[in-house]
Amino acid sequence: MRTPTRTIVGAPEELLDLVGKQLGVSEPQVVTQRQVDQFADVTGDDQWIHVDVERARSGPFGTTIVHGFLTLALVPCLLADILQVRSFSMGVNYGLDRVRFIKPVPPGVAIQATATLVAAQPIAATDGTGGGVQAKASVVVELAQESAPCCVAEILFRYHA
Repeated sequence: MRTPTRTIVGAPEELLDLVGKQLGVSEPQVVTQRQVDQFADVTGDDQWIHVDVERARSGPFGTTIVHGFLTLALVPCLLADILQVRSFSMGVNYGLDRVRFIKPVPPGVAIQATATLVAAQPIAATDGTGGGVQAKASVVVELAQESAPCCVAEILFRYHA
């Protein structure tokens, strides 16, 4: 398990100087079977490898596994644990590049994320939003005890002034 670390900046513009730098490591977070079941209910993805605990015991993973998209959905929360921008009016998830689900995550196992800022650029003010910064972070979600990657993604986000 990695030691959690965090980058704190006062304003979005400070991200421009951090391109190429590792931002930190999130706190470990455990995804429960209950969360998996709730995600299945919301998305309609109730495949047995996710929700049928009994059947999954004799399946290919020996247990149920967390939906890849649930792991991905936790990335903004994990990233918020890694990067804190103190002063901005609005933050938005802007998109994703290059997502891969490398290894299955069993419920009840801690995951952690590491993030490196790979790009940042100013954005102009537009209809009702102030200018700000668009950033892209390379995020690796790992099985915390093994430091083994389970999901990798480049996440784009915007901080508006």
